[in-house]
This record gives sequence, structure tokens and C-alpha cells, in this order.
Amino acid sequence: MDHIVTVQDAVTAFADFMEPTDAELEAIEREMPVIRAELDLLDAQIIVIDRTPTELDVRRIRRARRRVLAAHRDQLNGTAGQSGGAA
Repeated sequence: MDHIVTVQDAVTAFADFMEPTDAELEAIEREMPVIRAELDLLDAQIIVIDRTPTELDVRRIRRARRRVLAAHRDQLNGTAGQSGGAA
């Protein structure tokens, strides 16, 4: 007769190793401006999925794209999260 055993111990045995390290959490924090900008762009695009975009929608999407590019630029330049001058 074969015994049926749970795999709970095998699954949770590595739970401590599955947690993100401090370095990984810091990397996520550094990427948050880009993530937020990309979410704003996605929201603007979702709004116009089932309708013809109005001029306001077009401007909203254009601004969101510019914010994504600026966030990527700031991340690459190492200035993410710093308030700065003119863009």
C-alpha cells in the first residue's frame, strides 16, 4: 500500500530563502518611479481601448509617455527620486 504524504514540508522548507534580500528591495525601490510612470501610461491607454480618443485623452497619453521616458532617463542617470529643475 502506498502512503499519501503531503508536500507541505517540502514546499515551506525553503520559505526563508524565498524572501527578497535587502539589496533586492532597494533595487525595487529605485525602480518605483519607472513602475509608477508605466502604470500611469497603462491607465491612460486602457481608458481609450474601447472608444476613439479625445484630444484630452491624446494629451494624457502623450504626457504619460513623456513621464515614462523621464523616469527611465532619471533612473539611468542615477537621479531617480531627486526633485530637480526644468525637464
